[in-house]
Amino acid sequence: MATALAPDMPVAESKPFTIGSVMVPLIAIIVGIFMVILDTTAVNVAVPTLVRDLKAPLSTLQWTITGYTLAQAAVIPLAGWLSDRFGAKYIFLTSVALFTIGSVLCATAQSAEMLITFRILQGLGGGFVLPVAMAYVYRLSPPDKVGVLMGMMGVPILFAPAIGPVLAGWLVQYQSWRWIFLINLPIGIVGLMIGLRGLPAVGRQAVASLDIPGFILAPIAFVALSYGVAEGSASWTSVNTIGGLVLGVIALALFIIVELRSKAPLLELRVFRSIDFSLAIIVQWIAQFALFGTLFLIPLFLQQVRGFGAFDTGLSLLPQAIAAGATMPIGGALFDKIGARPLVVVGGALMAIATFLLTQVSPSTQGTDLILPLVMYGIGMGLMLMPLNTHLINAAPRDLVSRVTSLTNALQQVISGLTIAGLTTILTSQASYHAARTLMAKATNGASSGAATATGSLPQPLAKLFSTAFSNTFKVMVAMAIIGALMGLVLRRNHAAQAAQPEAHSMVA
Repeated sequence: MATALAPDMPVAESKPFTIGSVMVPLIAIIVGIFMVILDTTAVNVAVPTLVRDLKAPLSTLQWTITGYTLAQAAVIPLAGWLSDRFGAKYIFLTSVALFTIGSVLCATAQSAEMLITFRILQGLGGGFVLPVAMAYVYRLSPPDKVGVLMGMMGVPILFAPAIGPVLAGWLVQYQSWRWIFLINLPIGIVGLMIGLRGLPAVGRQAVASLDIPGFILAPIAFVALSYGVAEGSASWTSVNTIGGLVLGVIALALFIIVELRSKAPLLELRVFRSIDFSLAIIVQWIAQFALFGTLFLIPLFLQQVRGFGAFDTGLSLLPQAIAAGATMPIGGALFDKIGARPLVVVGGALMAIATFLLTQVSPSTQGTDLILPLVMYGIGMGLMLMPLNTHLINAAPRDLVSRVTSLTNALQQVISGLTIAGLTTILTSQASYHAARTLMAKATNGASSGAATATGSLPQPLAKLFSTAFSNTFKVMVAMAIIGALMGLVLRRNHAAQAAQPEAHSMVA
């Protein structure tokens, strides 16, 4: 039975829209997103220091990352129903508060077990932030300004992952790893203060009672799949990998059956009946593959092959973040005028060219050599990412936006893990293949081992071997970017929000 609550109406429809009228709530949302995504990437840099300071093995400390990720995967599917039931403002601010409290507790941890526990608490709070924020901004926006506001909200999504390693590297090197978490306290307090005063109380939805089978199956499915693909980066044949994937697939299959039969599903899967939505989400997965792949491979190359430290590696990635941050609002404004299709095609083409340039990496590659491809990559992502997200949201009825953002973010969580695991597998297999060829050549020719390269980097033969492995892995990403750009051609020319609503309602009726 539906709960008698006020229907959700976009705030922007009640009074004339100006950018200034939504700037305060937008700042509150951006602060929350930036804090959560910043911490997601920053902790990776601190793991070696944590191993030393907390006197725990790396296999244990890796759970500070894995536990956080799995906690996010567990709660993301629930974000839509909760924000519809209790209100987006309440859920968003509660999530930011929980993340902030978890951050302070992480800074006080005296053992690996305590830190892992508090990181899971962080993940439970942080998992709600992005899907709720995306639906919130969409509801604040009039149909003809959705792209502009979504583009502004998207800046921290691309900028935070790049600035995170720089900030974390400086804090770990010159201060303490605890400051990675303590820095969230003032950010969280500022975000909460602005949000309490500036976020409008968007009307709650008249929602049915909680879909209990979906509530149980969704976390199991997405947590198990995320865990399985994460373990796949070490071995696709291990018990953990196979067990996680099998459990995840079974739970996901049951979840899909339950949701399609439910009159009030937890996640609205029937939007996949729209060919346009289905094609767009595939393109989005490809874009996510390219984004996470670059953020994974380039730091790995600079640190393992070139011997860069964490701080220098982070600085090398800044051109991408700056270019993406500058371009994303432009991409959002263009979306309102021309739709997603040309932006996806152009953005995908730029990413393909940039990735091709990255296939030329070698043992002598410097950080300055990466500026051009990284800038091109940032521009491509800035043009492509949020217009594609907005295009997907437009495919759903406005009153189901929260469910669609939960669905797309839950799927992205699995895709990001699959990207890292897949690229690790490709990179490892390439390195093994070229290592075998190198050893065979040495046995045949009696070649010498060669001299070492710059301090901290690999000996020349190994550096050349791994450079080749990275180059070939980037070639896989070139193919993916080309496929994404070509698939962009089949998207609707201009998927405007108002035009999409009648069709979207028929899809989920």
